[in-house]
Amino acid sequence: MSWIELSIDTTNEAVDWVCTLLAKVIAVEDMQISEYQEESSQWTFTIQMYLPEDARIHQRIDEIEKILTPLHRTGMTSGLQTFILDHKPIHIASASHAASSLIRKIGDRFVVLSADSDYQSQPQEVVLRLQNSLAFGSGLHPATILSLRLLERHVKPNLDTLDLGSGSGILSVAMAKLGAKVLAIDNDPIAVSATQDAVERNQVTQQVIVKEASLGSASQLGHWMGGDSIESVPAIASNAQFDLIVANIFARVHISLAPEFYKALRSTSTHSGILITAGYTSDRSENVSSAMAEVGFVECDRAQIDEWIAIAFYQSSQ
Repeated sequence: MSWIELSIDTTNEAVDWVCTLLAKVIAVEDMQISEYQEESSQWTFTIQMYLPEDARIHQRIDEIEKILTPLHRTGMTSGLQTFILDHKPIHIASASHAASSLIRKIGDRFVVLSADSDYQSQPQEVVLRLQNSLAFGSGLHPATILSLRLLERHVKPNLDTLDLGSGSGILSVAMAKLGAKVLAIDNDPIAVSATQDAVERNQVTQQVIVKEASLGSASQLGHWMGGDSIESVPAIASNAQFDLIVANIFARVHISLAPEFYKALRSTSTHSGILITAGYTSDRSENVSSAMAEVGFVECDRAQIDEWIAIAFYQSSQ
């Protein structure tokens, strides 16, 4: 049987989201992610997908193109390239095995595993199990690692928290396993489904509510990642109902939502509302910090890996 290879290039910022979307239509054993091989200031990763050339091949390619077209339109991916192969490459099977056996330790306590990894955890470790196909969204992307590091420092038991743009669900699961109550929202149904899967897989359904929704005026921004319209997505009022918010999203969305973040957080005599921002590089950090300071936030913590940065702010009294 012949095989079809589909190939796209993507950016460091977008690879997490691209993988989350593709995970719904491509099995982990049929997908490989590698570093972009040519010199380019735009692309960082190449994603290759392998499909058997059977009766459903045209339907499957159409599904993938429908997912990728909005991302290509906004500059997050290259155009989709198609090749015909006599055989499925052997290295895909070995890459799949490597992904399924991956054990990644983050911070002092978090251990990120694929769904079927056989691992004996230590008493202080917090184990997070995610779908095998969500390689980057399972803790390998720098923005996710930084978010987890800051969550480990700032999440306390019984806090009411919000995961804005929950994606793969890893941050929602992490907060729940640290003892928090979590509302996980995303304005993309694929991400909502991935988050729900992660919540059930990690047995934290009693602590996490998953919704397809946006925060306050966020629905007016359109799809956070450049996808299709989200006009029907309900908005959650920013009503001083959260003790901590984490958002691993693009810098432009952080900047636009700064007033909503502030209104959605609450402070008490013993706790100041905390906002953890991630998903952007250091060249945008000043823009994000300025937007947060303008509405009353004060920086209290930060973490950085190469050019990627995450910053935590607390809600000052005004």
